[in-house]
Amino acid sequence: KEALSNALGDDKAKQYEAILVTAAAKMNSVLILCGILLFVSFYAVSIGPVMWVLFSELFPNRIRGLAISFVGLVNLTFAFLVQLVFPWQLSNLGNSLTFLLYAIFAIIGLLCIVAKVPETKGKSLEELEKLLVKST
Repeated sequence: KEALSNALGDDKAKQYEAILVTAAAKMNSVLILCGILLFVSFYAVSIGPVMWVLFSELFPNRIRGLAISFVGLVNLTFAFLVQLVFPWQLSNLGNSLTFLLYAIFAIIGLLCIVAKVPETKGKSLEELEKLLVKST
């Protein structure tokens, strides 16, 4: 909106705002649907279910149920906060800065996972518990 106001002036921008919004809404709906479906399908085979499997392997047996419940609560709380804050971020920070912020958080999360999460492939739950309890 700011670029539109700068290019056309405030009066002209307000005059043509509805037409421009309508034109933007007429984007290729099939392409948008394919993008959403691809996002959901890639999430469903990546970090979505893997997180729950990983947590069931990392926590010791004696606290596993409570720990996974707590991690689920934290996960849902942050998902709620993102949904609550996202529209405000778009309107106040703009698209680029908003998505840059989320990209930075994703990179930090990836670095933390690479640095701190042990490989669990081929190890029993007891072996993992010994490894994790020894390393803390």
